[in-house]
Amino acid sequence: MGVNGTGADAPAVRTDPPSDAGASAEGDATDDRAAGIDADAEQRAAPVAPSEPRGSRLDRWWSDLMSTPRRRALWYWGGPIAVTLLAAVLRFWNLGHPHAIVFDETYYVKDAWTLLHHGYESTWPEGADEEFAQGDTDLYSTDPSYVVHPPLGKWMIGLGMALFGADSAVWWRASTALAGTAAVFVLTMVGRLLFRSTLIAVIVGLLFAIEGSAIVMSRVALLDNWVMLFCLLGFWFVLLDRRRSADRLAERLAEAREAGRDPYAGPVIWARPWVVAAGAAFGAATAVKWSGLYFIAAFGIYLVLVDALARRRIGLPFWMTGAVLKQGPATFLLFVPVAAVVYLTSWTGWLATDGGYYRHWADEPDNAATGAWAWMPRALQGLWHYHEAAYRYHVGVHATHPWEANALTWPFALRPTNMYFSSTAEGCGASECWSSIIGIPNPLIWWGATLATAYLVYRFARYREWVNGAILIGVAAGYLPWLMYLERTVFHFYTIAYEPFVLLALGAVAALIVGRADDPEWRRVRGLATVGVYLVVAVAVSAFFYPLWTGIPVTPEFRQLHFWLPGWG
Repeated sequence: MGVNGTGADAPAVRTDPPSDAGASAEGDATDDRAAGIDADAEQRAAPVAPSEPRGSRLDRWWSDLMSTPRRRALWYWGGPIAVTLLAAVLRFWNLGHPHAIVFDETYYVKDAWTLLHHGYESTWPEGADEEFAQGDTDLYSTDPSYVVHPPLGKWMIGLGMALFGADSAVWWRASTALAGTAAVFVLTMVGRLLFRSTLIAVIVGLLFAIEGSAIVMSRVALLDNWVMLFCLLGFWFVLLDRRRSADRLAERLAEAREAGRDPYAGPVIWARPWVVAAGAAFGAATAVKWSGLYFIAAFGIYLVLVDALARRRIGLPFWMTGAVLKQGPATFLLFVPVAAVVYLTSWTGWLATDGGYYRHWADEPDNAATGAWAWMPRALQGLWHYHEAAYRYHVGVHATHPWEANALTWPFALRPTNMYFSSTAEGCGASECWSSIIGIPNPLIWWGATLATAYLVYRFARYREWVNGAILIGVAAGYLPWLMYLERTVFHFYTIAYEPFVLLALGAVAALIVGRADDPEWRRVRGLATVGVYLVVAVAVSAFFYPLWTGIPVTPEFRQLHFWLPGWG
């Protein structure tokens, strides 16, 4: 049985709330009273004495509290909104500190500013970081800068500066902090679709709201938070399509059989707007960093597999043929071209202006394409050459860096990235104070999520649970490709792209531990207590590490207490 009580071949679970707000909350509250999660098949099959008490006093209190539609509606939306507001406070509080270019902000903040002014990234003089922070933001030239990431993430970073200027570090980072905050809400929506429980969804959202890497990556203007948000949105849309397309397939098959037809491979479903939306989201992720391509590939395959299983569930004899040869091409056309269009659109500034790097490469002698590709506009030829050069750069980055972290070490957080350090004489009540921004993940959450992910691999191999499979697809898309580049210079903060998926794995395990409201009382109480204690300790650990995530001045001795592993300091 699956995490939600369905196996790989079971029908898709209906989790969409009805149009009536009270009714939708009521349906969700019913799942919450059971935690939305089935226990293991072996546990459900075990005989229980009829007189044995079930559930806990907390369940009974909660059932009484949620006895009206209005209260259920308040919990249905209030829980996700509450953890999202907590995330906003942790990400926006004192966001302008430090008022300095931090780590790779030296590229992306200044690139974003020149994109706003030129439509392409241009160069800056040496030492421009300090002048930019002091308010001299017009030092850039019109000469193009050679950059190796697509423009969309920098356009997104530039939103705050476009609206409010670049005089304050708050506006360099505001849109990135907003992305990190929005991702918490999206994750709770994804969790509710997967687990059919607002309780488990809110737990996952809470963990994301207080997790250290997520906080740090929301408070510095780097690209990776945008990759994470767009990939998470794409996953949400894929799940929405899974539910909708299964219903539509059954309806179309019933209509065909009523008309006297019996399509052995099943019909082709073109009305799949969530597939189009997913393609756009994953295309946007790729337009921030090329690592988004792995999510396009992984979830493109996932969509075909979901179609195949849906056709098998409804009894079509040629279910694989129908999924691969009939629905597969249609899904491809709905999914991939829109991703390509979104990606190409992100280069509009480069294409519409004349100053971008390699913009006129094809106009130079002997560079223009001949033969079969001579028809291609020269601007696109230059863009293609740009991509070839950028790819060679990416695969050839082998320079040493003091904070690089081999991808094999990411699950254990052996070398988080130190992005900022300064020594001051005030701010902590001592003669010497140190400020740091170090992407140390909350150890209790990150290591717990690593173990939970490994456990989900086992459960999926044994039980073929679709929920676990969907989560693992996201983890695989975000992590496994980096194992092909073990010699390349990489950093631990890249993990933010797939962090929501490992937290969903942790949520799946928490759901199994919590159990159901109709479990034997001893099991239910033990499960609730275990998860409750874990959450309290996780919050305390985040409070302990928060100064090192946000640059709050502390004493050197207090700072040293946070270095639990040799690679952290």
